[in-house]
Amino acid sequence: MMTDPASATKREVLQLIELQIETLRREGRLTESDLEQYRARSSEISRLYRELDRIGRTRFELGSTRAS
Repeated sequence: MMTDPASATKREVLQLIELQIETLRREGRLTESDLEQYRARSSEISRLYRELDRIGRTRFELGSTRAS
């Protein structure tokens, strides 16, 4: 069984967002390591959203081409 790339990417985004929320809910100050990990996850979330956007545009273009 093949997994839809967009579904796998969406799951990964949701997991990363959950980690971001957990980080922000922590009591007290965040360590430098916490902040570095937060920034790295933020960058990865942005990259994954760009990938989802590319997948969506590709599907739309393929659908438009087939409908023509």
